[in-house]
Order: sequence, then structure tokens, then C-alpha cells
Amino acid sequence: MSQRSLSLRLWYTFLKFVCQVLAVLVFRIRSFGRENVPETGGGLVMSNHQSNMDPVLVGLSTRRRLNYLARETLFGFAPFRWLIHSLDAIAIDREGLGLSGLKETLRRLKRGELVLMFPEGTRTWDGEFATLKPGFCALARRANVPLVPVAIDGAFEAWPRSRMLPRARAVRVQFGPPLWPSDMERLDDAALVAEIEGRMKACFEAARRHRREIG
Repeated sequence: MSQRSLSLRLWYTFLKFVCQVLAVLVFRIRSFGRENVPETGGGLVMSNHQSNMDPVLVGLSTRRRLNYLARETLFGFAPFRWLIHSLDAIAIDREGLGLSGLKETLRRLKRGELVLMFPEGTRTWDGEFATLKPGFCALARRANVPLVPVAIDGAFEAWPRSRMLPRARAVRVQFGPPLWPSDMERLDDAALVAEIEGRMKACFEAARRHRREIG
């Protein structure tokens, strides 16, 4: 990306390689439907949320670089703040994006980048798919970018909220066909939420099916 220094691009590539090796060895990660991610242009990648690893797992599963939304409380510890900044994190407040988070997210989308969102709002307590919050609708319409559904399965078993540290479990990631801006024009917010929720659920069912195939 022209917006980033060579050192930051190399750092991202190095960390992605290290995490990819670990994910394959520990979680036997496999991804499906990566061809559904647009090769160029901005987009909102919409994922379910099973664990703290989800941003990394989705990022490893696409060829393109992702931007991540992170709670502003995570930026308090200086070394960790530097790390997540170097990996393109965008600070958001507890109630949503907040004005500064919204502006920065729109800026990156308009310059043709991908931003990962978890529209369920929080990590699952039981590993199942949760109802989506509608906050992404205004952002999607203002940015005029496609919504790319994706789902993770197995991350909850690897690192549920009740565990301090992750454990070795198989993880599967499934991308689905994007919802394009031209399709969003005919939908009100309720119908938009229902449409993307249906696509994400289809991805979730496919990811779970892939994981169960390994026995």
C-alpha cells in the first residue's frame, strides 16, 4: 500500500508468514471461497466472532491486507498499541465506531482497502451464530463498497471466552459471495441486515460442515 512505509509492509508480511505457519501446525486452518473476496477496491468483510484469534484467522485466509477494528481500551498499553497500529487497527469506542473511528474507516474504504467487522458486536458465549447489530448499515451505504460475508468455525473450541489460553483445535474459514452496492440500493436497513445475516449463516454452516468432515 502506498500509504504505508516499506518497513511496515515487510513487518506485516513477516508476521503473516509466522502466524500462517502456526495456524497450520496448531489449528490445521483451511479456508474456502477466497475467490469471493474482490481482488481490488474497498470492502467491508463481515465475520462472526468466536474468539480473540478471529482477526488473525480471517486475515490469514485472504490474499489481501485487512484493516481491523479494535476497542480503544486495547490501545492503553504502549507496546501493544504499537503492535496493533502496525497491523492497521482502527480504534473504536465501546458503543460503536465513534466519530474518529468512522472517519478513519471511511477513509480506508474509499482508498480501496478492506476493513474487517464483527457485526454480532461481541464474541459468542456458546460458539453459535448470534443476531447481527444494524450499526454497519450506515457505514456500508456511505462507503458504497461491497459487503463480503465470512464465517469461522472451530475458533470457539480452540479459544472460548472461558479459557485464558488457546488449545489445538481444527479451524475452518468460509467466504461467501459479496453483496454489492447496487444490491443494497433496493434494501432498507432491516432487509440489509437480514440479507447479510443470511449470507453469513450460510458461510457458517459451510465452515462447520468442512470442520466436521475431518472427523
